[in-house]
Amino acid sequence: MTRHHPHKQTPPLTPLRRVWLLFALTGLGCCVGVLALLYGAAAYVKLPGLALFQSYFHHPALLGLNLLPPVLLIWLFYFLTRRGWCAFLGSFLPCIIVAMVNYFKIRLRSDPFLAADLRLVSEAGGIVGNYSLDVDWLTWLTLGALVAGLLFSALLIPKWPRRGWVRAFAAASCAALCAVSCASLFTDQDLYQATDNSEYINPWSDVEVFVSKGCLYPFLYSMRDMFPAPPPGYDAQAAQAMLAEFTDEDIPADKQVSVMGIMLEAFCDLTDFDFMADQPAVAQVYEQWHELTDQGVSGRLLTNIFAGGTVDSEWGFLSGYSQHDDFRRDTDSYVWYLRDQGYQTFFSHPGYSWFYNRQNVNGYLGFQDSWFTENHYGDLVDPTSAIYHSDDILTDELFAQLKERVADGPCFSFSVSYQNHGPYEWAAPANTEYVTTEGSGLDQESCNIWNHYLSGVGETIAAMNKLTQDLDSLDEPVVLVLFGDHKPWGGNGNSAYAAMGLTFDLGTLQGFYDYYATPYLIWANAAAKEILGDDFTGDGGDFSPCFLMPKVFDLCGWTGPAFMQLARQVREVTPLVHERGLYLYDGQITDALPQEQQDFVTRFLWAEYWRETQGLSAK
Repeated sequence: MTRHHPHKQTPPLTPLRRVWLLFALTGLGCCVGVLALLYGAAAYVKLPGLALFQSYFHHPALLGLNLLPPVLLIWLFYFLTRRGWCAFLGSFLPCIIVAMVNYFKIRLRSDPFLAADLRLVSEAGGIVGNYSLDVDWLTWLTLGALVAGLLFSALLIPKWPRRGWVRAFAAASCAALCAVSCASLFTDQDLYQATDNSEYINPWSDVEVFVSKGCLYPFLYSMRDMFPAPPPGYDAQAAQAMLAEFTDEDIPADKQVSVMGIMLEAFCDLTDFDFMADQPAVAQVYEQWHELTDQGVSGRLLTNIFAGGTVDSEWGFLSGYSQHDDFRRDTDSYVWYLRDQGYQTFFSHPGYSWFYNRQNVNGYLGFQDSWFTENHYGDLVDPTSAIYHSDDILTDELFAQLKERVADGPCFSFSVSYQNHGPYEWAAPANTEYVTTEGSGLDQESCNIWNHYLSGVGETIAAMNKLTQDLDSLDEPVVLVLFGDHKPWGGNGNSAYAAMGLTFDLGTLQGFYDYYATPYLIWANAAAKEILGDDFTGDGGDFSPCFLMPKVFDLCGWTGPAFMQLARQVREVTPLVHERGLYLYDGQITDALPQEQQDFVTRFLWAEYWRETQGLSAK
């Protein structure tokens, strides 16, 4: 005969054990969060890990935002399972996995782990396979914490509550709180900026800003950019159909020339402003530049940016995108096209590789090699002085490298200069005075800003002039592309511009140009002119940075890839596709084109988005 035992009922918790449960579970969640913070502080070897870890505890809001996720998770899984060890694992595993991935990704690639990386999980194996992961003290600490946490939670955490509806309500409440926190609290931009912890970091380094805020909190904040918003009305099939109307065309073998692109930091022609054109010393600074523009094809880039945001113009030129997000994987670009055509692709910048994550993004865009301060220029110029004097070093290195490489085939090199990076000295006069308070009527601070800027620009122009002379001495054909990324900084509140009488009224064509326009020059040496059958002189027109590479291809007589062929048609409709939703049409800045033209540009933006989000599979 089988004996039936009555179901064993869990005794109700006493008030004291409920208090114990509250503190024990919350404490375990906090311990998980602290361990994740330890991973965050230790991730970047260039920072003082211990001091950074201690700094988290000096910022209560920052500490709370990093501890809250594991605490919410541990309570959620506790109400779902009623088992302490399950609750601990439900909090420990996702939080520490995120922390460990971030730790090793920063150690290996100097790039933090962002939510957008979850879309690239299929590529992670191939990336990890290229590195060796060492077991360190943090790994052993994590294993010890896992064992201790499991034992503690399994032996000392009681089961509660008994009623199913109470558990369901509590679990649903925790889940709702997690969702609301992720949707609002953790992704709030104002809060993220307010949680400043910059004592030990460089605020211009994305990876250092990330770890300064911990680990879990900045990871959750990055969910804002996990799924870039498509253009309004986005139709993927229509986008593909638009691109399918064109086919990639090879560069003719008899028209292959090397291309050297240099984006000049904060470069603009101040004589475009009547006020500066009337200053004889300022006009003299730009004499060589104007002589160069007479020898090439020149015009104005209508950028998206002012006084900062360099990579917007940089990536627009290299990718052809009018608007873009941070690149997180190999992405179809004009660099990849040239590389596929047999070109050697090379990047150069006398600054640090972590700026704008170029050390990784360059590879995603198709560059085979990159020179930075860390692996080349640090031996040639002190990093702290490169913002004042480095353009002549840059151009000499580029010329020497080109001469060495062209024996193996055509090259595409692209460089970002560092000289003339702001802010410019406003409190002290420069060695050379191009404008004075007596001669110009400007206030002393404005004079100081412009004199410091002009001193550097004069050196930049001299370096570019020497480079053209060097290139003209080569038998190998070379096309040189120079352009400014944005207007220079002009004091707080643009005070130095205001002193010249500029209002930057963006509702007018003149105001838009005053604010956004920078010069570009496309120049060819004698060998390139002969091969391409073009004298490379004249007015090139004004357009967005995304249309600059198509202009280069036009002058070279190259049809180029399918996307570029589409871009040419868009440029005929409007040479300006601005991130503010502005266009240049019929000689005016407008936010609305005629319906037919607007529909065409809209479909182009769809095609652009599709191409960017598909990575190299879009080729």
